[in-house]
Amino acid sequence: MTILIIWLIAFCLIAYFTYQRWNSGVSAGLDKVLPSFLKSHGDNRYLWVITLAVLGATALVQPVEMLLVVILLALIGWAIMALASWAGNKTHR
Repeated sequence: MTILIIWLIAFCLIAYFTYQRWNSGVSAGLDKVLPSFLKSHGDNRYLWVITLAVLGATALVQPVEMLLVVILLALIGWAIMALASWAGNKTHR
Protein backbone atom coordinates (compact mmCIF):
# COMPACT_ATOMS: atom_id res chain seq x y z
CA MET A 1 0.00 0.00 0.00
CA THR A 2 2.89 2.34 0.76
CA ILE A 3 4.38 1.81 -2.69
CA LEU A 4 1.03 2.69 -4.28
CA ILE A 5 0.81 5.94 -2.32
CA ILE A 6 4.40 6.86 -3.21
CA TRP A 7 3.68 6.04 -6.87
CA LEU A 8 0.52 8.19 -6.86
CA ILE A 9 2.35 11.14 -5.28
CA ALA A 10 5.20 10.84 -7.79
CA PHE A 11 2.71 10.53 -10.66
CA CYS A 12 0.83 13.66 -9.59
CA LEU A 13 3.99 15.72 -9.13
CA ILE A 14 5.55 14.65 -12.42
CA ALA A 15 2.29 15.24 -14.28
CA TYR A 16 1.85 18.67 -12.70
CA PHE A 17 5.39 19.88 -13.46
CA THR A 18 5.38 18.42 -16.97
CA TYR A 19 2.07 20.12 -17.72
CA GLN A 20 3.28 23.45 -16.32
CA ARG A 21 6.53 23.40 -18.31
CA TRP A 22 5.14 21.94 -21.55
CA ASN A 23 5.59 25.10 -23.65
CA SER A 24 8.85 26.15 -22.02
CA GLY A 25 10.89 23.11 -22.97
CA VAL A 26 9.24 19.73 -22.41
CA SER A 27 7.60 19.66 -25.84
CA ALA A 28 10.78 20.75 -27.63
CA GLY A 29 12.90 18.27 -25.66
CA LEU A 30 10.47 15.47 -26.40
CA ASP A 31 10.51 16.32 -30.12
CA LYS A 32 14.33 16.13 -30.15
CA VAL A 33 14.28 12.58 -28.78
CA LEU A 34 11.37 11.05 -30.69
CA PRO A 35 11.33 9.85 -34.30
CA SER A 36 9.44 12.05 -36.76
CA PHE A 37 6.19 10.06 -36.75
CA LEU A 38 5.91 10.32 -32.94
CA LYS A 39 6.79 14.01 -32.57
CA SER A 40 4.21 16.01 -30.69
CA HIS A 41 4.92 19.50 -32.13
CA GLY A 42 3.11 20.82 -29.08
CA ASP A 43 -0.02 18.75 -29.73
CA ASN A 44 -1.26 15.83 -27.64
CA ARG A 45 -0.16 17.51 -24.44
CA TYR A 46 -2.38 15.42 -22.19
CA LEU A 47 -1.31 12.11 -23.73
CA TRP A 48 2.39 12.87 -23.37
CA VAL A 49 2.00 14.31 -19.86
CA ILE A 50 0.28 11.13 -18.67
CA THR A 51 2.80 8.91 -20.47
CA LEU A 52 5.79 10.73 -18.99
CA ALA A 53 4.21 10.75 -15.54
CA VAL A 54 3.54 6.99 -15.61
CA LEU A 55 7.05 6.20 -16.83
CA GLY A 56 8.65 8.60 -14.37
CA ALA A 57 6.68 7.40 -11.35
CA THR A 58 7.33 3.76 -12.20
CA ALA A 59 11.04 4.45 -12.70
CA LEU A 60 11.16 6.16 -9.29
CA VAL A 61 9.31 3.42 -7.43
CA GLN A 62 10.68 0.34 -9.23
CA PRO A 63 13.94 1.30 -10.98
CA VAL A 64 15.37 -2.22 -11.16
CA GLU A 65 12.27 -3.61 -12.85
CA MET A 66 12.28 -0.73 -15.35
CA LEU A 67 15.95 -1.36 -16.13
CA LEU A 68 15.32 -5.06 -16.64
CA VAL A 69 12.37 -4.36 -18.95
CA VAL A 70 14.48 -1.94 -21.01
CA ILE A 71 17.29 -4.48 -21.28
CA LEU A 72 14.82 -7.21 -22.25
CA LEU A 73 13.18 -5.01 -24.91
CA ALA A 74 16.60 -4.06 -26.29
CA LEU A 75 17.60 -7.73 -26.55
CA ILE A 76 14.33 -8.63 -28.26
CA GLY A 77 14.73 -5.71 -30.68
CA TRP A 78 18.32 -6.72 -31.44
CA ALA A 79 17.24 -10.33 -32.09
CA ILE A 80 14.43 -9.21 -34.41
CA MET A 81 16.80 -6.93 -36.33
CA ALA A 82 19.36 -9.74 -36.64
CA LEU A 83 16.70 -12.16 -37.91
CA ALA A 84 15.36 -9.58 -40.36
CA SER A 85 18.85 -8.92 -41.66
CA TRP A 86 19.53 -12.64 -42.01
CA ALA A 87 16.21 -13.22 -43.78
CA GLY A 88 16.89 -10.23 -46.06
CA ASN A 89 20.24 -11.67 -47.07
CA LYS A 90 18.65 -15.03 -47.87
CA THR A 91 15.96 -13.57 -50.15
CA HIS A 92 18.36 -11.57 -52.36
CA ARG A 93 20.29 -14.66 -53.52
